[in-house]
Amino acid sequence: MTVQDQVTDGVVLTDGAASKVKALLDQEGRDDLALRIAVQPGGCSGLRYQLFFDERSLDGDVVKGFSGVNVVVDRMSAPYLGGATIDFVDSIEKQGFTIDNPNAGGSCACGDSFH
Repeated sequence: MTVQDQVTDGVVLTDGAASKVKALLDQEGRDDLALRIAVQPGGCSGLRYQLFFDERSLDGDVVKGFSGVNVVVDRMSAPYLGGATIDFVDSIEKQGFTIDNPNAGGSCACGDSFH
């Protein structure tokens, strides 16, 4: 079983989020970048998300395509992101990417875990 097989239901990028990422990439004029999602130490649950555009390819990366956008997760972050959904919200209250991660449920009382 490969790493890819172990996280086949890894991160999911919604159509809205994929459209926003594609628009941002088009503004940059780059088609060699992927959206990298990583889990870093920090936050009240002990983990914090990082989302950024990356041109690197690291050993063990898991790559998934969504509507022409590649999402890349490093092998250390992949187990923490299985089943996570990334969406883009654009409302009066808030604008930005949101991450709904079932792995983060109940891990932090302050409600700020996995931001």
